[in-house]
Amino acid sequence: MSESRSRWADIAGDDAGERYAARFAKLAESGADMHGEARLCAELLPPGARVLDAGCGTGRVAIRLAELGYDCVGVDLDDSMLEVARRAAPELTWILADLSDPADLGSVGAGSFDMVVAAGNVIPLLAQGTEARAVAGLAVRLRPGGLLVSGFGLDAAHLPLASATVTLADYDAWCAASGLALEQRLATWDGAAYDGGGYAVSVHRRTPGG
Repeated sequence: MSESRSRWADIAGDDAGERYAARFAKLAESGADMHGEARLCAELLPPGARVLDAGCGTGRVAIRLAELGYDCVGVDLDDSMLEVARRAAPELTWILADLSDPADLGSVGAGSFDMVVAAGNVIPLLAQGTEARAVAGLAVRLRPGGLLVSGFGLDAAHLPLASATVTLADYDAWCAASGLALEQRLATWDGAAYDGGGYAVSVHRRTPGG
């Protein structure tokens, strides 16, 4: 594991999994749409595609995609979150690993995924200074032509933080350095066009030589 402490660990504390799961269960009971991320991913690739849910948390996105016929693997640094995911879907593969640690991520097959999805502010909640390395590690997991789909906040109103930690210019530069080209940018997981607001969903494709 990386010695750098992630921003997620700083804000979540210990045993976040049960609290996080309870929060989303309450949202689901209220009638909130819980599957926007999975729905967008399913629009980008057909069932049967292999998907890595990076920073999967309690597995909400991976589990829904698996229900839709995708071959899913989840990876997260927080074992309390993975415990919830394993109980909910023991048939899926859940891996404890640090996205920013190349050695740690080595347990996730290189070049074996059609898509990597990083929902839930995964990129801004990485340890400071590890973001470029994490993006590079995710790019390596993709097959040529595979997609990296990431959504995150760009201001405090869309983050569980006092201020933004990542700009789109930063993120695009890390992607470009990792052999990924921007294909589309959206304002929401529902597919609304990006208008410069405080949240963005970015779809990058691994180039043939990337």
